[in-house]
Amino acid sequence: KRRLVAPRTGSAASASTPRLQNIVVQLRKVCNHTELLRDQLGELCDAGLVESEEEDPLARLLAGSGKLALLDKLLAKLAAAKHRVLVFSQMTRMLDVLEDYMALRGYAYERLDGSTKERDRRARIDTFNAPGSPIFAFLLSTRAAGLGINLA
Repeated sequence: KRRLVAPRTGSAASASTPRLQNIVVQLRKVCNHTELLRDQLGELCDAGLVESEEEDPLARLLAGSGKLALLDKLLAKLAAAKHRVLVFSQMTRMLDVLEDYMALRGYAYERLDGSTKERDRRARIDTFNAPGSPIFAFLLSTRAAGLGINLA
């Protein structure tokens, strides 16, 4: 029987046992969206054992996360009122899920994360900041957003 946090003795033991920090990361993934666990649960996902029974891709995406379902309701109200939003995430894979969501909902969006080149970064910020911009949402990783961004 495997323990989640095994006692550590010596450097070899600490290298081979899961660290508490890794467990916390896995729990954060569970809280954000089930899609983030696809790497660890690939065979179960492929067998349909952890998927929603929803056929509609948007409904299936929303069923994978209570946070996303709540965000869906909030964004609908904000879009109807012609507001624009910034959505931050520490996990770029969660930004991938949010991109899928935005595309399925038909929301215009831009994305900025650590892999965005400086030239593209400036163009995306300018597009969002342009007067009368149709961009509803800007998806940002917290690391990329910490590099001095000015969004209107």
